[in-house]
Amino acid sequence: MPQAHLPSLPAPLVEAAVRSALLEDLGRAGDVTSIATITPRATARGRIVSRERLVVCGLDFVRSAFFQMNPAIRFAAECDDGRTVEAGETIATVEGPARDVLSGERVALNYLCHLSAISTYTGAFAAKIAHTAAAICCTRKTVPGMRAFQKYAVRIGGGINHRFGLDDAILIKDNHIAVCGGVRSAVEQAKAYAGHLLALEVEVDTLEQLDEALAAGAGAILLDNFTPQDLRRAVERTAGRAKLEASGGIAFDTVVPVAETGVDYISSSKITMAPPAVDIGFDIEVA
Repeated sequence: MPQAHLPSLPAPLVEAAVRSALLEDLGRAGDVTSIATITPRATARGRIVSRERLVVCGLDFVRSAFFQMNPAIRFAAECDDGRTVEAGETIATVEGPARDVLSGERVALNYLCHLSAISTYTGAFAAKIAHTAAAICCTRKTVPGMRAFQKYAVRIGGGINHRFGLDDAILIKDNHIAVCGGVRSAVEQAKAYAGHLLALEVEVDTLEQLDEALAAGAGAILLDNFTPQDLRRAVERTAGRAKLEASGGIAFDTVVPVAETGVDYISSSKITMAPPAVDIGFDIEVA
């Protein structure tokens, strides 16, 4: 999906996460292997290399990992986040004190591999439905503590973000409806609360509930576990009166028939929770 600017992450957010990851890895005694085998004066130069075609994401995390290990380490990215690289391409180079380079390597690659996997898989979803008007988006199903970063990777890959948490949009789900006593009642109560700036969406399980949501004036409706046939009926019934989002068990192999029904959005937890791993290596040479 075209966008005016690539997304970015606040530097303090990245630095805090990387610091925590480094502390977890270094433990109480530091990198005892590097300390035991490498002299303090040794230097090394390494190349971060893609082993396959992928969409790069997470370079700020790599930069931060090496800088926090030692500000004297020189890091040079050969591309930006969002760039598609081929197998064998150099993503970045790193040069500096060998102990610190090796100690920061795993944290740097963990972030780079994980986020690049998400951006690559999201890009594959987006490319597969590019012939339709639907956009692929993520959900709140994310690894705890990683939500902002995983959602960033989704956008880098060409997807869009759903809500970030329980506080930035109203999403009335089936359990809210059960407690409220019906779709219309839930939507009307939520609209009275929301004001003009808080987004509101309601989840429906049937075409009858869709009619209730439309009658209540819902501007966005999530169609949960609808068949492609019922999605088409929903699009016809709605006739542009609300934005429609398809959700529920949508995978890479099933996304095209869903997109071709005419829905506006398709949300899938697969892009954040189950992207295929990507292979990125770190080739080092003694300087």
